Amino acid sequence: MAENMHELAPHHLPPFIPAADGGDWLFTVMLVVLIFGGILVGVFYLHLHSIPERLAHKHGRMQFELVAVLGLLALFTHNNIFWVAALLLAFIQLPDFWTPLESMAHSLSRLAGTGGVSSETLVEHDLEQEEQELEPGMSASDEPPPTPADHSTASTAEQENKHV
Repeated sequence: MAENMHELAPHHLPPFIPAADGGDWLFTVMLVVLIFGGILVGVFYLHLHSIPERLAHKHGRMQFELVAVLGLLALFTHNNIFWVAALLLAFIQLPDFWTPLESMAHSLSRLAGTGGVSSETLVEHDLEQEEQELEPGMSASDEPPPTPADHSTASTAEQENKHV
């Protein structure tokens, strides 16, 4: 092959020049590097994007779901403000409003004379009374009111005197 080369052509060609058979090893190496690098960048982006969700795992279900929704909005809309809001919300512990409200409702139900029966029990009792009223020949007074499981059977007047 050296005898067919032009006299002005260099006798030593650099290794990155493809051979005459069309095989280009540099192109193949760069293709693999780019594909592997693209996958690594995507994994890094998704890992970075999930930081608020991983931080919110310890706070509770409601806060975690809110942070997850903000993260999905940020992912699909490419608005970074949603991701920043999710990150800030993941770092902040939301106060527990439900427990004091439930305690107040329980105390008020005891003061009202229902004896601290849970609201689910009262709702079920009301539904049973409505069903009985719909049936002919039965009155709502046939069934006794729900009794508390863990309280004494003191009268309403005695309970009012205890709280005064």
